[in-house]
Amino acid sequence: MPRKRAYLLVCGLIGLAALVLPARAQDFYKGKTLTIAVGFSPGGGYDNYARNVARYIGNHIPGKPTVIVQNMPGAGSLTSVRYLDLTAPKNGTAMTIFNPGLVTQSIVEPDRVKLDFRKFSWVGVVTPDFRVCYGYGPKGITSWEQLIHGGKQFIIGSTAKGSGNYINGATLRIVFHAPVKQVLGFPGSAEQRLAIAQGELDGDCGSYSSIPLDWINKGLAHAFVRFIEKRPPEIPKSAVYIGTFATSNAQRQLLRVLDGGDEVGRPFIMSNQVPADRLAIIRKAFDDTMKDPAFLADMAREKLPVHPLTGDEAEKIVNELMGAPPSTVAQAKAIYE
Repeated sequence: MPRKRAYLLVCGLIGLAALVLPARAQDFYKGKTLTIAVGFSPGGGYDNYARNVARYIGNHIPGKPTVIVQNMPGAGSLTSVRYLDLTAPKNGTAMTIFNPGLVTQSIVEPDRVKLDFRKFSWVGVVTPDFRVCYGYGPKGITSWEQLIHGGKQFIIGSTAKGSGNYINGATLRIVFHAPVKQVLGFPGSAEQRLAIAQGELDGDCGSYSSIPLDWINKGLAHAFVRFIEKRPPEIPKSAVYIGTFATSNAQRQLLRVLDGGDEVGRPFIMSNQVPADRLAIIRKAFDDTMKDPAFLADMAREKLPVHPLTGDEAEKIVNELMGAPPSTVAQAKAIYE
């Protein structure tokens, strides 16, 4: 066969393969079920985000698979993350949303968490986790000054050490020596809210979007500190950035490690064993969902913020956090002990 004809034949076969392989990936999800595992019990903030994404992401996946949500609470959402490496299918039909406080815990307590979040495939983030601490009710704490100097103990709940609200509460308690008592063992934020309403807890540290809208409208939840410097319009000015109260560069660096995970606040990840072409499909579907007018309208009705990050952007943040100096990591470790 003449060399030119052979060259053209090879080029043609390569071009055909390039068309066939993506087509197979595009057809994969037809008739399949995509499961979104939620690391907490039903009714909380992470559950609400998962169910809203589940309603729309299937419309943006070729083949339009069925999308279901499976609640998988345990160990501050660590159970749902481990599920990806243990029993979850690795074919692109399973992902999870979890508490990003685990990212920080994996840095400061690698022997306990035993996960490297650089070794997961990050699908995307719906919004940074704009976390605040708030007092509840007419006698609840309303300001940082009242917390520090008011002479009253601030009792809050948490699922377990390493969860986001545990880190926030422990930051107040250990870094700033605030009179905070933390009660562990709650399955999720829904159970904590019930305890707050019944007067068993004084308030919470958690996502602003997880505070019941009724509490905000009635002036029952008093946000007095926040953990990300950026303040979106929905968070009141009374929630002062915690870095304002730092007294040294070392303390500011410590806060960065402790709160950096909040930047990837509503994260969706998959196993890194998922084929690259299927991950690309799910990432694009996620990004398209974040622009879907119907999805955005639903989120606006539920007062759930949407400030999305792509999977690539989330991975860059995680890589930066994982590179924190050992001296800062050592300081952060005290938060978990």
